[in-house]
Amino acid sequence: MISIAELHQYFLQSTGAVTDTRKIQAGQIFFALKGPSFNGNAFAWQACQMGASYAVIDDPDYAISEKMLLVPDVLKALQELALYHRNTFKIPVLAITGSNGKTTTKELVHAVLSTTYTTYTTQGNLNNHIGVPLTLLSIKSDAEMAVIEMGANHQKEIESYCSFTAPTHGLVTNCGKAHLEGFGGIEGVRKGKGELFDYLRAHDGIAFAASDFDYFPSMVAGINTVHWYGTQTGNVTGHAIQSEPFLQVQIEKGFSQSKQVNTQLVGAYNIYNVLAAVAVGVHFGVPEEKIVYALESYLPTNSRSQLVEMNGNKIILDAYNANPSSMAVAIENFAGLHAENKMLLLGGMMELGETSRQEHQQLVALIQKYNWKEVVLVGGDFAHVDHPFRYFENATAAAAWWQQKACTNCYLLIKGSRSMQMEKIIQS
Repeated sequence: MISIAELHQYFLQSTGAVTDTRKIQAGQIFFALKGPSFNGNAFAWQACQMGASYAVIDDPDYAISEKMLLVPDVLKALQELALYHRNTFKIPVLAITGSNGKTTTKELVHAVLSTTYTTYTTQGNLNNHIGVPLTLLSIKSDAEMAVIEMGANHQKEIESYCSFTAPTHGLVTNCGKAHLEGFGGIEGVRKGKGELFDYLRAHDGIAFAASDFDYFPSMVAGINTVHWYGTQTGNVTGHAIQSEPFLQVQIEKGFSQSKQVNTQLVGAYNIYNVLAAVAVGVHFGVPEEKIVYALESYLPTNSRSQLVEMNGNKIILDAYNANPSSMAVAIENFAGLHAENKMLLLGGMMELGETSRQEHQQLVALIQKYNWKEVVLVGGDFAHVDHPFRYFENATAAAAWWQQKACTNCYLLIKGSRSMQMEKIIQS
């Protein structure tokens, strides 16, 4: 068996860590993870033949070469290696979690910090028990800052990530109706997301929180340093000037004087993501003009708050994920836009447990408050609630309808849970 310290030496001589044989690059170390339907140990030798320098395995039956590094448990070794590597750096490590907006906030924070510091961050959606350690292992020796996104759908998950990330700073965007099935209701969401604050409290860390949400004061109680941001009170305050089509924010407090920020984000609900990035930038001494430049330059390309113009139509593509909280603010924001021929194409919301049908029915009630050219509902529990709208079982069927419709001069909001793949509707 190899120790974590020894494994780290092998890692330092490698070109990085990888868990998927389809993504192997020469010189990487392959971690042979196991899952319900696969055993990574069986691919270890193949990984080495494809260019991996070594393979970390936990089944001695596959130790057929000196390139096989045997450990008791590959996943645990990956996480322990990530902590060992993280502890070689004396840098601020900011962890970001929350029900909505965490990826956009992470991207904005990274953009702001990168203007002044060499900053490493989570790529894509690598924010789970495998992605977080891989992100930590991507940090190079020139790092001055790290921003780590943490996703979670059940209790003790964030606590686990903190145990091998050891964040010095933490930001929870909000606690909404997301993953209710795993968390056990809204109070469970707050408890689960609050595990980041629990870690900071125990390790004298620094927290960032939005003052507009009444649940945060109790969640951060006992943390010595909290940087507040919001639309009314805080170290940083600001308000949305308008959001047609892009969000403009007036920063009133936090800078030397009031400043306007013209973002390329769609939706007034992004105000908190922008204020969070300003608060983090101000705390770390990023010059004001660089903060503004970073926020104005950031262009979303990840199906989050993204404006797409196609075939004479304007499309708000916010199809990366959805829950009752994010759906409601997206619909209300879209309803408030001054435009004609507005259409909703909404996919089902997942992981809501026993409340799922109720939440879908409430969303239908919200939709019916406004006038739309057309409403299309796709999949999930939209199949099991009462509504007068057009319905398709999946995005592929909705895409066929959309192609046939050949609409022009329409304004669309496309949103749904990741598994619904709502972006397919406009990709055909």
